[in-house]
Amino acid sequence: MSEQQGDFASDYSISIYALSEKAVTVVFGHVISETLWRLVSSFNWLLTQNPFSGFTTTVPAYSTLTVFFDPLVVASADLPGKTCYEKVSAYLKTISHNEPSQTGLGGNHIVIPVCYGGNFGPDILTVAQNNGLSEAEVIALHSGASYSVYMIGFVPGFAYMGGMPATLATARKEVPAAAIPAGSVGIAGLQTGIYPIEIPGGWQIIGRTPLQLFDAKRQQPALLKGGDSITFKAITIEEFNAYPE
Repeated sequence: MSEQQGDFASDYSISIYALSEKAVTVVFGHVISETLWRLVSSFNWLLTQNPFSGFTTTVPAYSTLTVFFDPLVVASADLPGKTCYEKVSAYLKTISHNEPSQTGLGGNHIVIPVCYGGNFGPDILTVAQNNGLSEAEVIALHSGASYSVYMIGFVPGFAYMGGMPATLATARKEVPAAAIPAGSVGIAGLQTGIYPIEIPGGWQIIGRTPLQLFDAKRQQPALLKGGDSITFKAITIEEFNAYPE
């Protein structure tokens, strides 16, 4: 696995490695941060607006962007290099000399109603005690912050979000639960997320939303996508039950 270096902005460097015969991954860093997420998103927008011959799609993550391509088309493309990896890497290095742009970073703003605590949030006391807070303070802090969807992964529609107050950070459970209900809102370390379907999980569950995060029958199955901005709104159990199924 070879690696090349390039600059996307004056203060950053990137590396590129071959993921498979049909994909390469661009690495922008090794931490979870708003700055890196914006860099990944900006580069993703730049590439999709200026695709190379054979480009098919991208998968952005916290600090990486994986670029997929058709090797048959790339092999015959007029790009420097002998192998597909060399050709695609050369192109990515070329466009990496562009300045990052705020264009393309904007997503939808979505308000997520959440019924905190009780049976819907069985671990909210753990989060509160871990951080020396009351349950009310946990709710106020969690619902008072603004979040960005960094990536979708783990299972279809699971949105990893950045922006959670550090004062809520809590480690994952030592023993994961066998089944976390769909709509459960959890905390793991400095991250918060929502379980789109019922699955096993180890995040600390502090509440549940009545919204359906994933529905394969919808035109856009996942409610959230990378780049969306999110705020949580505390609701009562009566309001939760009043939401249509």
